[in-house]
Amino acid sequence: MSEKKNKSFFWASYADLMTSLFFVMLMLFVVAIVELNQKNAQISIEKDELKAQLDKAQEIETATRGLESEYFAYREEYKKHQLTINVNFPVGRSDIENCIPQSTRDSLMDAGRAAKAFVDSTTAKHPGIQYLLIIEGQASRDPYQQNYELSYERALSLKKFWEKGDSKGPVLFTDKNCEVLICGSGDGKQSGTGLMRESKEYLNQRFLIHILPKPGIIQEVRK
Repeated sequence: MSEKKNKSFFWASYADLMTSLFFVMLMLFVVAIVELNQKNAQISIEKDELKAQLDKAQEIETATRGLESEYFAYREEYKKHQLTINVNFPVGRSDIENCIPQSTRDSLMDAGRAAKAFVDSTTAKHPGIQYLLIIEGQASRDPYQQNYELSYERALSLKKFWEKGDSKGPVLFTDKNCEVLICGSGDGKQSGTGLMRESKEYLNQRFLIHILPKPGIIQEVRK
Protein backbone atom coordinates (compact mmCIF):
# COMPACT_ATOMS: atom_id res chain seq x y z
CA MET A 1 0.00 0.00 0.00
CA SER A 2 2.84 2.32 0.92
CA GLU A 3 4.55 1.58 -2.40
CA LYS A 4 1.44 2.60 -4.32
CA LYS A 5 1.23 5.87 -2.38
CA ASN A 6 4.87 6.59 -3.13
CA LYS A 7 4.34 5.94 -6.84
CA SER A 8 1.23 8.10 -6.81
CA PHE A 9 3.12 10.91 -5.07
CA PHE A 10 6.01 10.60 -7.55
CA TRP A 11 3.79 10.90 -10.61
CA ALA A 12 1.88 13.82 -9.09
CA SER A 13 5.15 15.61 -8.36
CA TYR A 14 6.47 14.74 -11.81
CA ALA A 15 3.31 16.12 -13.42
CA ASP A 16 3.61 19.34 -11.40
CA LEU A 17 7.26 19.67 -12.41
CA MET A 18 6.49 19.16 -16.09
CA THR A 19 3.62 21.63 -15.89
CA SER A 20 5.95 24.21 -14.30
CA LEU A 21 8.61 23.59 -16.94
CA PHE A 22 5.98 23.95 -19.65
CA PHE A 23 4.89 27.35 -18.32
CA VAL A 24 8.52 28.43 -17.96
CA MET A 25 9.24 27.45 -21.57
CA LEU A 26 6.02 29.14 -22.67
CA MET A 27 7.00 32.37 -20.91
CA LEU A 28 10.50 32.24 -22.42
CA PHE A 29 8.95 31.69 -25.85
CA VAL A 30 6.62 34.67 -25.37
CA VAL A 31 9.48 36.87 -24.18
CA ALA A 32 11.61 35.81 -27.17
CA ILE A 33 8.76 36.58 -29.59
CA VAL A 34 8.20 40.01 -28.01
CA GLU A 35 11.91 40.86 -28.16
CA LEU A 36 12.13 39.63 -31.74
CA ASN A 37 9.18 41.80 -32.76
CA GLN A 38 10.73 44.80 -31.02
CA LYS A 39 14.04 44.15 -32.77
CA ASN A 40 12.30 43.85 -36.14
CA ALA A 41 10.44 47.09 -35.46
CA GLN A 42 13.72 48.84 -34.59
CA ILE A 43 15.38 47.48 -37.73
CA SER A 44 12.43 48.71 -39.79
CA ILE A 45 12.73 52.19 -38.23
CA GLU A 46 16.48 52.31 -38.86
CA LYS A 47 15.90 51.14 -42.44
CA ASP A 48 13.35 53.90 -43.01
CA GLU A 49 15.74 56.47 -41.49
CA LEU A 50 18.59 55.29 -43.71
CA LYS A 51 16.37 55.44 -46.78
CA ALA A 52 15.27 58.96 -45.84
CA GLN A 53 18.91 60.02 -45.50
CA LEU A 54 19.83 58.46 -48.83
CA ASP A 55 16.84 60.12 -50.50
CA LYS A 56 17.82 63.47 -49.00
CA ALA A 57 21.43 63.00 -50.11
CA GLN A 58 20.25 62.20 -53.63
CA GLU A 59 17.96 65.22 -53.60
CA ILE A 60 20.77 67.52 -52.53
CA GLU A 61 23.19 66.03 -55.06
CA THR A 62 20.62 66.53 -57.80
CA ALA A 63 20.12 70.11 -56.64
CA THR A 64 23.88 70.68 -56.69
CA ARG A 65 24.01 69.56 -60.31
CA GLY A 66 21.64 72.45 -60.99
CA LEU A 67 24.63 74.79 -60.90
CA GLU A 68 25.31 73.86 -64.51
CA SER A 69 24.85 76.91 -66.72
CA GLU A 70 26.71 78.89 -69.35
CA TYR A 71 29.41 79.50 -66.72
CA PHE A 72 29.72 76.08 -65.08
CA ALA A 73 30.02 72.55 -66.48
CA TYR A 74 29.83 69.45 -64.30
CA ARG A 75 32.58 66.88 -64.92
CA GLU A 76 31.06 63.54 -63.94
CA GLU A 77 34.37 61.67 -63.94
CA TYR A 78 35.83 64.08 -61.39
CA LYS A 79 32.67 65.07 -59.48
CA LYS A 80 33.58 68.73 -59.95
CA HIS A 81 32.19 71.83 -61.59
CA GLN A 82 34.50 73.54 -64.02
CA LEU A 83 34.31 77.26 -64.54
CA THR A 84 34.00 77.33 -68.32
CA ILE A 85 35.44 80.84 -68.66
CA ASN A 86 38.95 80.77 -70.10
CA VAL A 87 41.22 82.66 -67.71
CA ASN A 88 44.76 82.96 -69.01
CA PHE A 89 47.06 84.58 -66.48
CA PRO A 90 50.57 85.61 -67.47
CA VAL A 91 53.22 83.33 -65.98
CA GLY A 92 53.70 84.05 -62.28
CA ARG A 93 50.76 86.46 -62.01
CA SER A 94 47.51 86.20 -60.03
CA ASP A 95 45.99 89.69 -60.06
CA ILE A 96 42.63 89.52 -61.86
CA GLU A 97 42.18 93.30 -62.02
CA ASN A 98 45.45 93.94 -63.87
CA CYS A 99 46.05 90.68 -65.76
CA ILE A 100 42.65 89.70 -67.15
CA PRO A 101 40.73 91.49 -69.96
CA GLN A 102 37.58 93.40 -69.04
CA SER A 103 35.30 91.05 -70.98
CA THR A 104 36.66 88.07 -69.03
CA ARG A 105 36.30 89.94 -65.74
CA ASP A 106 32.66 90.68 -66.59
CA SER A 107 32.05 86.98 -67.23
CA LEU A 108 33.76 86.03 -63.96
CA MET A 109 31.52 88.44 -62.07
CA ASP A 110 28.42 87.02 -63.75
CA ALA A 111 29.59 83.52 -62.84
CA GLY A 112 29.89 84.56 -59.20
CA ARG A 113 26.35 85.91 -59.26
CA ALA A 114 25.13 82.68 -60.85
CA ALA A 115 26.79 80.63 -58.08
CA LYS A 116 25.31 82.84 -55.37
CA ALA A 117 21.85 82.71 -56.94
CA PHE A 118 22.08 78.92 -57.02
CA VAL A 119 23.07 78.70 -53.33
CA ASP A 120 20.38 81.17 -52.25
CA SER A 121 17.60 79.46 -54.23
CA THR A 122 18.61 75.95 -53.11
CA THR A 123 18.88 76.81 -49.42
CA ALA A 124 15.53 78.61 -49.64
CA LYS A 125 13.91 75.42 -50.97
CA HIS A 126 15.72 73.22 -48.43
CA PRO A 127 15.91 75.14 -45.12
CA GLY A 128 18.75 73.98 -42.93
CA ILE A 129 21.11 73.02 -45.74
CA GLN A 130 24.51 74.65 -45.65
CA TYR A 131 27.09 74.40 -48.39
CA LEU A 132 30.85 74.49 -48.77
CA LEU A 133 31.91 76.51 -51.79
CA ILE A 134 35.50 75.62 -52.63
CA ILE A 135 37.35 77.80 -55.11
CA GLU A 136 40.30 75.83 -56.49
CA GLY A 137 42.98 77.58 -58.47
CA GLN A 138 45.19 75.78 -60.97
CA ALA A 139 48.40 76.66 -62.76
CA SER A 140 50.11 75.51 -65.95
CA ARG A 141 53.44 73.72 -65.99
CA ASP A 142 56.00 76.37 -66.81
CA PRO A 143 59.38 77.64 -65.53
CA TYR A 144 57.78 79.47 -62.60
CA GLN A 145 58.93 77.76 -59.38
CA GLN A 146 56.03 78.59 -57.04
CA ASN A 147 52.99 77.39 -58.94
CA TYR A 148 51.36 75.85 -55.88
CA GLU A 149 51.43 79.12 -53.98
CA LEU A 150 50.43 80.89 -57.18
CA SER A 151 47.38 78.67 -57.74
CA TYR A 152 46.15 79.49 -54.22
CA GLU A 153 46.73 83.21 -54.81
CA ARG A 154 44.69 83.01 -58.01
CA ALA A 155 41.77 81.36 -56.19
CA LEU A 156 41.99 83.99 -53.46
CA SER A 157 42.02 86.75 -56.05
CA LEU A 158 38.74 85.44 -57.47
CA LYS A 159 37.10 85.52 -54.04
CA LYS A 160 38.33 89.09 -53.46
CA PHE A 161 37.23 90.05 -56.97
CA TRP A 162 33.69 88.84 -56.25
CA GLU A 163 33.62 90.59 -52.88
CA LYS A 164 34.75 93.87 -54.40
CA GLY A 165 31.98 93.66 -57.00
CA ASP A 166 31.16 96.08 -59.78
CA SER A 167 28.45 98.62 -60.59
CA LYS A 168 25.81 95.97 -59.73
CA GLY A 169 27.29 95.45 -56.30
CA PRO A 170 29.46 92.80 -54.62
CA VAL A 171 28.96 89.04 -54.70
CA LEU A 172 28.96 87.96 -51.06
CA PHE A 173 28.50 84.43 -49.74
CA THR A 174 27.40 84.43 -46.11
CA ASP A 175 28.46 81.83 -43.54
CA LYS A 176 24.77 81.35 -42.76
CA ASN A 177 24.21 79.19 -45.82
CA CYS A 178 27.58 78.89 -47.57
CA GLU A 179 31.12 78.74 -46.24
CA VAL A 180 33.81 79.65 -48.79
CA LEU A 181 37.13 77.82 -48.80
CA ILE A 182 40.17 78.69 -50.91
CA CYS A 183 42.66 76.13 -52.22
CA GLY A 184 45.26 75.69 -54.92
CA SER A 185 46.26 72.47 -56.68
CA GLY A 186 49.32 73.91 -58.39
CA ASP A 187 50.51 72.55 -61.71
CA GLY A 188 49.78 68.88 -60.99
CA LYS A 189 53.40 67.80 -60.57
CA GLN A 190 53.03 66.66 -56.97
CA SER A 191 51.25 63.42 -56.10
CA GLY A 192 47.50 63.78 -55.58
CA THR A 193 47.14 67.05 -57.50
CA GLY A 194 47.31 65.87 -61.09
CA LEU A 195 43.62 65.11 -61.65
CA MET A 196 41.47 67.07 -64.06
CA ARG A 197 44.34 68.45 -66.10
CA GLU A 198 44.10 69.42 -69.77
CA SER A 199 46.71 68.32 -72.32
CA LYS A 200 47.16 71.92 -73.48
CA GLU A 201 48.85 73.54 -70.51
CA TYR A 202 47.48 77.04 -71.05
CA LEU A 203 43.98 75.63 -70.44
CA ASN A 204 45.02 74.73 -66.89
CA GLN A 205 45.19 78.39 -65.92
CA ARG A 206 41.67 78.24 -64.57
CA PHE A 207 39.37 77.80 -61.61
CA LEU A 208 37.45 74.77 -60.44
CA ILE A 209 34.36 75.17 -58.29
CA HIS A 210 33.17 72.62 -55.75
CA ILE A 211 29.79 73.04 -54.07
CA LEU A 212 29.16 70.40 -51.42
CA PRO A 213 26.65 70.03 -48.58
CA LYS A 214 28.41 70.29 -45.24
CA PRO A 215 29.11 66.94 -43.49
CA GLY A 216 26.31 65.90 -41.14
CA ILE A 217 23.78 68.27 -42.65
CA ILE A 218 21.67 65.40 -44.06
CA GLN A 219 20.58 64.17 -40.62
CA GLU A 220 19.85 67.72 -39.44
CA VAL A 221 17.65 68.41 -42.46
CA ARG A 222 15.77 65.12 -42.06
CA LYS A 223 14.85 66.03 -38.48
